[in-house]
Amino acid sequence: MKLFLDTANIKEIREAVSWGIISGVTTNPSLMERAKADYKNSIKEICEIVKGPVSAEVLARDAEGMIKEATKLSEIDEHVNIKIPIGKEGLKAIKELSAMGIKTNCTLIFSANQALLAALAGATYVSPFVGRLDDIGNDGMQIVADIMQIFRNYCIESQVIVASVRHPEHVKEAALIGADIATVPFAVLEKMVQHALTDKGIERFLEDAKKAGLKI
Repeated sequence: MKLFLDTANIKEIREAVSWGIISGVTTNPSLMERAKADYKNSIKEICEIVKGPVSAEVLARDAEGMIKEATKLSEIDEHVNIKIPIGKEGLKAIKELSAMGIKTNCTLIFSANQALLAALAGATYVSPFVGRLDDIGNDGMQIVADIMQIFRNYCIESQVIVASVRHPEHVKEAALIGADIATVPFAVLEKMVQHALTDKGIERFLEDAKKAGLKI
């Protein structure tokens, strides 16, 4: 399974990429606003750092507008893929963009049916939002399991990006299910690295090394 970073914060991206574990980045208008980023320049800089798939979201709500914006965004860098919200207009846009050879990430998916429709329209990626489903009392990871089963049944090539990840358990469950990708906030990534017993173990080893007068 691949890990993407869900952020537009350049400092976080540089740090996470330096760990050697990040294969791509997902952004959206909210993340861009939070990072106080210039949209096009920020996407270009992220692509240069990651050198892997970077999702940039359209703002238009009609298919024609989405296609125009997607074409402009795709010209920023070869690694850009276009985030398109699921919906009738979104499906139209995904179909046309797929025919043009522009990669798409169908976002705001909350059901297996939505994921199936996006895949049939030609989406490169589909992004079920597990955290938001959990927030309203649904089982977000069950939706992911359903999507993965359907895609396996019919050898569907669209990749599943588990999104709206709230904690490390989401990532573990996504990996157990067999999801292609999980896109995680930097704070969740840090929690995945840490464990109290690891910290305790390091502290003990250092104490013992000091007592023994060990040097390298």
